[in-house]
Amino acid sequence: MKKNDPSSMPHSGDEDKSSKKIQYTCSMHPEVISDQPGECPKCGMTLVKKEDKKNEMSGHNMEGMGTRGVTRPMMDMQKHESMQGHKHMDMGAMKMSAGDRLKMLKDHHKQTLWVFWTIVLLGFWMIASPLTFDYGKNVVEPSGGRDVWLSLSDRIAAMRWSDIISGILLVFFGWRSLKPNRPYSVWVICFIGVWISMAPFIFWAPTAIAYYNGTVVGVLIIALSILIPGMPNMIMFMKMGGNVPTGWSYNPSSWPQRSIMIGLAFIGWLASRYLGAFQLGYIDTVWDPFFGEGTLNVLNSDMSHSFPISDAALGTLAYTLEFLMGFMGGTSRWRTMPWMVTFFGILVIPLGFVSIFLVVSQPLSVGAWCAFCLFSAIIMLPMIPLQIDEVIAMWQHMVQRKQKGDSLWKVFWKGGDAVSTENDQRSPEMATFVDNPWKVLKSSIWGMTAPWQLTISVIIGFWLMISPTVFQMGIETSVANLNHLGGALVIVFAVVAMAEVLRSFRYFNVLLGLALVVIPWLIADSNMAHTISSSLAGILIVALSFSKGKIKEKYGLWDKYVV
Repeated sequence: MKKNDPSSMPHSGDEDKSSKKIQYTCSMHPEVISDQPGECPKCGMTLVKKEDKKNEMSGHNMEGMGTRGVTRPMMDMQKHESMQGHKHMDMGAMKMSAGDRLKMLKDHHKQTLWVFWTIVLLGFWMIASPLTFDYGKNVVEPSGGRDVWLSLSDRIAAMRWSDIISGILLVFFGWRSLKPNRPYSVWVICFIGVWISMAPFIFWAPTAIAYYNGTVVGVLIIALSILIPGMPNMIMFMKMGGNVPTGWSYNPSSWPQRSIMIGLAFIGWLASRYLGAFQLGYIDTVWDPFFGEGTLNVLNSDMSHSFPISDAALGTLAYTLEFLMGFMGGTSRWRTMPWMVTFFGILVIPLGFVSIFLVVSQPLSVGAWCAFCLFSAIIMLPMIPLQIDEVIAMWQHMVQRKQKGDSLWKVFWKGGDAVSTENDQRSPEMATFVDNPWKVLKSSIWGMTAPWQLTISVIIGFWLMISPTVFQMGIETSVANLNHLGGALVIVFAVVAMAEVLRSFRYFNVLLGLALVVIPWLIADSNMAHTISSSLAGILIVALSFSKGKIKEKYGLWDKYVV
């Protein structure tokens, strides 16, 4: 070979090409650069190759697109496509210095600066609201002659000053939040939004406009403070990692999984807001398609009047928070935000059980049924099995971090290092819902199955609830109370047991079934046909409650508890 033979010499272009590193970046945050694939620490989107990004943008005018502060839920919906081929990620390559994180925080703050200007403007809106709408004109009294803890003049003054003070605080803390790295100011704004949502029913807002203004502006403030820009300063401590829990077959924090919770919460919010508007006095009556005056009797009952505030309006606030919390965080929030998953779980699960119990106890305590109350309970019930898997995934992450010596307190608030490096490639994109809604809907209920045994138990529970009417038993008789309460509890336990992680809940129906077999024979005001019907129903419920049914998914450390 000749020394100067060009064919034997390395080509500079080939050398540059082989030595050039492949780099990954975020489509929405181009300042994020990594040598390995992974997730953007700002928004959670999957990083793409820089060359791919250039090709993706060629031919399109993208000017300003990356600086408009798009919501993270919208961006997360786009991540599945860019994730193909990157099932696992190298955690070591995603380590960042505090300086890098601070720079990213400031860059992200610039993109969402409009949010805090909007909060300042909403502050001025709240200051002007009492003057614009005049809360002392066209005032109303709560329904049913209810005594409230404030006089009319005090209700008017309380709402005026609440809105004015809230507005001043929004202007002050919104102005402070125009500078980055002020998380406490942002959290104060969020809690002001919660207060603005609460004040109308705490002070029994004397006009409908005061109620609607507070509920709408309150939701906007919460969304603007922590949903659109993301959790305050989370960039400073969020750990990179996979979004599928170790040993799980799906991601319980995926957007399809959360979308059904968001939809159910919104429907429940509409129903509760309608009932709350009646109790607060803004509408004169409520429609009941099944029970005639039953809804009016329940909403104006002594049980309802025993609360110092409107229980229906309180339910509206609960559904509001559930709806908003469904949007919070990325698709790995089960490990990055344990505190949020815990509070969301508390809203949905224990408070959901309390709400359902209050509804099913209406015929016992009031002697009437409320159609919209039952509808709200029907909405709330499936939310319990749909949410519990995310709570258990969060619990597993905390257990695993504890085993590695981490502080549970720190992990609870900041998430801790990731254990899993597996990314979700199974969940469909939300963008495909219009073209393939059934696929998205099926993925939204992964982890919840309805074996025929539990399905029939629900049907029997429904029969128990209506059987007093079928057998012409009075609604306030002892046997009717037994069937109303027993049937409702059978349904509750059967539906909750449809969550594969809580399949053992079906054993509670064994006890209920035994009670339904025996107790009807001890009640004097039951006729023979009704007694036999209840006992046979109890026997069937017991027989149906032993089989576990098919379990389709995997749950890591929790698999041993699925019995």
